[in-house]
Amino acid sequence: MHSKMRVVLGQFQTFDEEMAKFALQLGISEIQMNTPALPGEKIWTFEALKDLKERIESYGLKWTAIENVPLIFYDKVILGLPGRDEQIENYCQTIRNMGKLGIPMLGHHFSPTFVWRTTTQAPGRGGARATAFDERQLRPGDNAFREMMARKRHLLDYDVFEAVDGMTADDLFDNYRYFMDAVLPTAEKAGVMLALHPDDPPLRRFGGIQRMVTSLEDYKRAMEIGNSPAWGVNLCLGCCSEKGGRDCALEMIRYLGGRKKILSVHFRDVQGTLPCFQECFLGEGNYDPAEILYELGKVGYEGIIMEDHVLKMDYDSDYGHRARSHEIGYIQGMIQMMDFACGEK
Repeated sequence: MHSKMRVVLGQFQTFDEEMAKFALQLGISEIQMNTPALPGEKIWTFEALKDLKERIESYGLKWTAIENVPLIFYDKVILGLPGRDEQIENYCQTIRNMGKLGIPMLGHHFSPTFVWRTTTQAPGRGGARATAFDERQLRPGDNAFREMMARKRHLLDYDVFEAVDGMTADDLFDNYRYFMDAVLPTAEKAGVMLALHPDDPPLRRFGGIQRMVTSLEDYKRAMEIGNSPAWGVNLCLGCCSEKGGRDCALEMIRYLGGRKKILSVHFRDVQGTLPCFQECFLGEGNYDPAEILYELGKVGYEGIIMEDHVLKMDYDSDYGHRARSHEIGYIQGMIQMMDFACGEK
């Protein structure tokens, strides 16, 4: 079972020489950018993408994936609001531009909100600081939840509580079908894969806001909608672990991986499951990272793996260079050992 999994550097918005050297010195040749800081309020132009791609390639790196366009690029699509058709056409043009440039993957989520945590200062190993979530601290109408939304208000052009009032999971799935029916033919023609990320945390509803992708059953429903060779899953192992620990992670890998629908993997873990969990270093969470990686190999996964959320280590940068170096080296070592154990030296 020789692994063709590749570790990429991800989860950053701005590319510069420091980021390039960081990747290269870690032995990484591919990058993924999350909502890259590109000009444009509605669309990423061919010229803007081309300029960034050329800068990346000037260091001998490959731009393998983008995760997420800004939420304001397709918020009306998610909520089924007037103006969604214009947003869909702009999204299709971004896909076409990526295809022309050979950027093969675009990740997306379908949540009207963001990743949520109730603290960023939970005590972790050796005094590192971790994010954590406690559902008991969030109730519909709670001031704490509304205050968190207010801090994100500049990213939206609507009041999210008014927009989602009365919205159900079925409504979100209907809106997702409308979106996929429009963009998947473009993605197929452009040669760009669309990877769906789950809601984080994977709660059906909290703070009065509905969510769409919170379980394997939800992914099955989304997979029926995204019935295309250009559609797949961004498998967030952290979200799996938040939902149901080791068993949930293995179930997701076996079902989605067995159907060749895993396009990328976020490799992180947490301690505890909903309603309360805390992020942690690899190897001290709900699952055994080696078992998870081996299971990915068993289902024939040959895609990209990246570090995801990391703890805040003392004296680290805002991006988390120290913590990310640890996670990346951990994953690289596991892949090499798996290949060695299988006779691929």
